[in-house]
Amino acid sequence: MDQKVLVLNGDYTAITLCSVQKAFVLLFLDKAEMIAKSDGTLRTISQAYPKPSIIRLQRYVRVPYKGIALSRHNLFKRDHFECQYCGSTKTLTLDHVIPRSRGGDSSWTNLLTACARCNHAKGHRTPAEAGLTIRQQPKKPTLAGFLKLSAGTIDQTWHAYLS
Repeated sequence: MDQKVLVLNGDYTAITLCSVQKAFVLLFLDKAEMIAKSDGTLRTISQAYPKPSIIRLQRYVRVPYKGIALSRHNLFKRDHFECQYCGSTKTLTLDHVIPRSRGGDSSWTNLLTACARCNHAKGHRTPAEAGLTIRQQPKKPTLAGFLKLSAGTIDQTWHAYLS
């Protein structure tokens, strides 16, 4: 039951993910409609209901988009929990591409995940000065891309709404 359900707004834009239980409650209270079903059923004592994969809210909900919060965990998620210099998954830290000592800021485009060994080898230099290459340039994730990362395994029917 740890499967996620994609929640669409009234205009069919993806807004969040929720649990199957929360999606079922929204469906049962007629606050949402089922767009796509997933394999399996939800059973009560007397009835069986299809398990939702995508639901759409009946009414449009104005969601003020503040962006994805810049946090340690979200940076690790964006970088797939691996060092962006060597690919290691051990002793991960955050590294500033342009060091703070040289005026680098803490932003999505200047922070990346690095193992302790690579971070120490880089020191207060830029990756080019330290002879390191970045596997994937750091950038701010989009909401749709971040929902894909947060879901883990995603249903094939989600692709049309997350592109």
